[in-house]
Amino acid sequence: MSKIAYLQCPTGISGDMCLGALVSLGVPVEYLSTKLNDLGISQEYHLRAEFVQKNGQQATKVYVDLLEKHHHNHDHEHNHHHGRHLPEIEQMILQAKLPPRAEAWSLAVFQQLAVAEGAVHGIAPEKVHFHEVGAVDAIVDIVGTCLGLDWLGIESDRTGFPLVYCSALPTGGGTVRAAHGQMAVPVPAVLKLWEMRGCPVYSNGIEKELVTPTGAAIATTLVREFGNPPSMTIKQVGLGAGTINLPIPNILRLWLGESTSLQADVAHSQQISPILETISVLETQIDDLNPQAVGYVFAALFAAGAVDVFTQPIGMKKSRPGILLTVICHPDNLLKCEAILFRETSTLGIRRTTQQRAILQREIQQVETKYGNVRIKVAWQGELQDKFITNVQPEYEDCAKLARQHNLPWREIHRLALQSWYSSKN
Repeated sequence: MSKIAYLQCPTGISGDMCLGALVSLGVPVEYLSTKLNDLGISQEYHLRAEFVQKNGQQATKVYVDLLEKHHHNHDHEHNHHHGRHLPEIEQMILQAKLPPRAEAWSLAVFQQLAVAEGAVHGIAPEKVHFHEVGAVDAIVDIVGTCLGLDWLGIESDRTGFPLVYCSALPTGGGTVRAAHGQMAVPVPAVLKLWEMRGCPVYSNGIEKELVTPTGAAIATTLVREFGNPPSMTIKQVGLGAGTINLPIPNILRLWLGESTSLQADVAHSQQISPILETISVLETQIDDLNPQAVGYVFAALFAAGAVDVFTQPIGMKKSRPGILLTVICHPDNLLKCEAILFRETSTLGIRRTTQQRAILQREIQQVETKYGNVRIKVAWQGELQDKFITNVQPEYEDCAKLARQHNLPWREIHRLALQSWYSSKN
């Protein structure tokens, strides 16, 4: 049985409503605070939860109290609190050593939110400025929600995202005050997120802001499917209260249960849970470097621990043919790889991005052929005892060496190595 969740959003969704529903399901506020403090924001907010009444129904309200007003030392403190950009928030998340799923999901939600905000303002996602109040609020709401879903043990699907489903979302209406004056509801970032995901929406006649940008980013990133509830056995329901009072109770209902659909269980039994890891990507375009240097750069980067390096031919300014050089490496090798690019190439600037990478588990096995031994890279999905092998590849260099020694086609050695591996498994 897969543990799954359904978000029922009759009055929309916001980050604090998600937190309220998760705390209502038993996620300890102390656990969330402890983990969130690893982001280095313990001086900036206080998290608390209490029961509130919404139109006669009891639900859990989580408050993110911002502590900025206690700071008087303006110069130093103001800089510290003056909003944050995406790369800084990503860095905070990466340095916090959160549970792996919570880290991956948080990064994905922030990326989605920044892409939407950037599209609205016509700027790159990295340039999006999460305003003073918004930054801490959004960090607590987004990272807290991801921590809570991970804590509850909701299963991941084959892409590594949680098995969370969600109702269609109400559009809301009217206007709302924002940094740029009055704005129509849904605000532009929410509309953009709905457009990016192809979200089903409807009007319930309530002319208020019902879906916030943070709520929309959480839903459009983490939800697997929108619409009716999946076939499930309900075990527990969490109730998260919103702030404003509405004609119907302003409560987000999070149903926690087990999937009862045969299809979901079959999918789960073959479930390909790739491991999600964070990877850094460096790229720069170059049009004034001796091509002989490129081979040297490749070797130096691989020696420094790069996972992969590649070039693509591009046309550059003044009609010069150039190359786009891309390096993929683990975040702890980023500075080493960057130093090599500056030292060995003529580049003046290197772009850095942080991405999520789904990787299969892998190991090297040896097989014997009549011409000699060949190493085989075997990749699999799922748990060791229930593994589902998805890729078997003989090592190129081993095949090449035997092909040269015995004056045989490389393809023939490759075929024999595979044949030998498969026959040893039967």
